[in-house]
Amino acid sequence: MKHASRTRGFTLIELMIVVAIIGILASIALPAYSDYIRRSKIVEATSVLSDLRVRMEQFYQDNRSYVSTGTTCGVAMPTQQFFTMSCTGTSTTYTLTATGKSGTDVAGFTYTLNQQNVRATTGGSFGTSTTCWVGKRGGGCL
Repeated sequence: MKHASRTRGFTLIELMIVVAIIGILASIALPAYSDYIRRSKIVEATSVLSDLRVRMEQFYQDNRSYVSTGTTCGVAMPTQQFFTMSCTGTSTTYTLTATGKSGTDVAGFTYTLNQQNVRATTGGSFGTSTTCWVGKRGGGCL
C-alpha cells in the first residue's frame, strides 16, 4: 500500500513573502493617503478665503471702506475646524489669512488673499508661493 502524502497550508517562506509584499505596499500607500487627507483639509481654507473675499467686496460696495467702526475688517471671520481665519485691513486694503491650527496635520500652513486677489502660501510641507495657493506636494498650485 502506498500512502499518498498531501501537504496542507502554506510554508513559512510563502507567508514571509506575503508579509513583505504587504509591507512594501503599505509604505507606499500610507504617505500618499496622508497627503490626500491633508489636501482635502486645505480646501476648507481656500474656499472660505474665496467666500470672504466676495463678502469683503460686497461690504466695500455698500460702505466705501473695507473696515467697519471698531473692527479690522467689515465682515466677521467664521470658525473653521482645521484653520483659524483672520483679517487685517484699512479703508482701501485688506489681507485675509487662514492659518492651520496646531495639533492638526495642517499646522504650519498659512494661506493669504488680498483685495487685489493675490494669493500666497507660506509654511507647510507642500512648499511656499507668493503667487498662488499651494495644495500639492512639490509646490503644485490649486
